[in-house]
Parts: sequence; structure tokens; C-alpha cells
Amino acid sequence: MGRLPFLLTRWEHLHLSPDELAPLPKGTTVLALKYRDGVAIAGDRQATEGTQIAARRIEKVFKADGHSAIAIAGVAGPCLELARLFQTELEHYEKLEGVELSTEGKANKLAQMVKMNFPMALQGLVVIPIFVGYDRRRGEGKIYKYDVTGGRYDEAEYHATGSGGTHARASMKKRHREDMDEGAAIHTALEALYDAAEEDVGTAGPDFVRGIFPTIKTVTAGGILDVQEDQVRAVCQTIIEARPRSH
Repeated sequence: MGRLPFLLTRWEHLHLSPDELAPLPKGTTVLALKYRDGVAIAGDRQATEGTQIAARRIEKVFKADGHSAIAIAGVAGPCLELARLFQTELEHYEKLEGVELSTEGKANKLAQMVKMNFPMALQGLVVIPIFVGYDRRRGEGKIYKYDVTGGRYDEAEYHATGSGGTHARASMKKRHREDMDEGAAIHTALEALYDAAEEDVGTAGPDFVRGIFPTIKTVTAGGILDVQEDQVRAVCQTIIEARPRSH
């Protein structure tokens, strides 16, 4: 498998000081929520280095295979490597076996990979994913959250993690409904990211000047779809216009 497994399995021999950790780019808020036909997964686009913005267009939400996706918060380098390696592992399994790994099997595989990163998480190189998939056997969307030790937990309705995760969860708690349609789910996810951006300096809101908007995907029985930027822009504009203006 080359370089990727090495990055995850041999980092325990690397020792970084707090001064070395401080400038590393970190991804911020990602979330997922279930709706009537499946599950939506989303993230903002900003990465920070301490008090500075490291990147404005970073991708934190990735397609894992035909019926699952992953979003990652934490130190950007290890997060991106983990996402790519996870994609490769699922492709390798499908080529060998001729079928997709089950949704729970994928979630368990990701848990093993997060656990492998635990020695470096103790030094500050934390990787915290959210995994979502559509379980075709059960006919429903699934959300899995993780802790730094590789612990895997099912979420029945919604979850958010990262620096603005608490604010995003509070927002979704008020708006989430199990029978919501896809449009309502997209609106709820984007409004939760907007609420997180208002309270958390590490999370970016929609940037109409630069044309930068959150990334959001939907996972249903039909597969994975990227919500188009024009739709994301329009929903963000609706959210902003509905907010009371201060004088």
C-alpha cells in the first residue's frame, strides 16, 4: 500500500513539541444528519494555524465508495491521508471480493484506522471522522461517530464534531426532524454550519465575495450526490436574509 499505511502506523516514533504543533493546519467543523431518504454530510472549508487562516478552500467531506462518505476534523495532513487511505482500502476490498463491504464493516474498518493514529493523537495530531452510509440491507441512512482511541458509536439522528461541533449540534437539535425531506436536510445542515461559524473563530461561514461555500453531499439508496454550489449559495442567502439585523 506504499506511503499511506506508514504515515498511520509509524508516527508513534515522531515526537513533536507544542511549538511544532501550533502552526499545523487544522480542519474545523463537520456534521451529518439523517433525513427521510438517507443522510446528509457537510463541512465548512476553512483550516486554521493557531490564530491564522491556513486555507480557505480545504475539502473535509469525501466520497468513500458508492454508498458511503467520510468527513474529518482535526490536523489537516493526517486527516487527508486517512480519508485517502480509507477510500483505497474500500476499493481494494471490493476488487478482491467482488462486492461492497457492509456499512457496519466499513465503520469498523475506519475505527481500526483511527485507533492506529492514537499514539500521535496523544501528541496533538488528532483525527476525528464522521462516517455515513446508506445501509441497503436495512433501507436506511447510518451515522457513525468516533473518539481518538478508535471507539465507534452509532448516532440515531445527527452529529457534529470539530471546533464548532457543539454549536452545530445545538442548532441541529432545534431543527432536525426524522421525516424531513432532502431540501430541509440541506437547509438544516447549512444553517448549523452558519450558527457554528458565528460562535467559533475556527469555522468559516459562506463567503460570497470569494465564492466559497460549505461542501455537502447526500447519501441515499441511489448513491452519493454532491449538492451543487448554486443550490448551496441560494440556501445560504436564504439563511442570511432570514436572520434579524442588528442596528
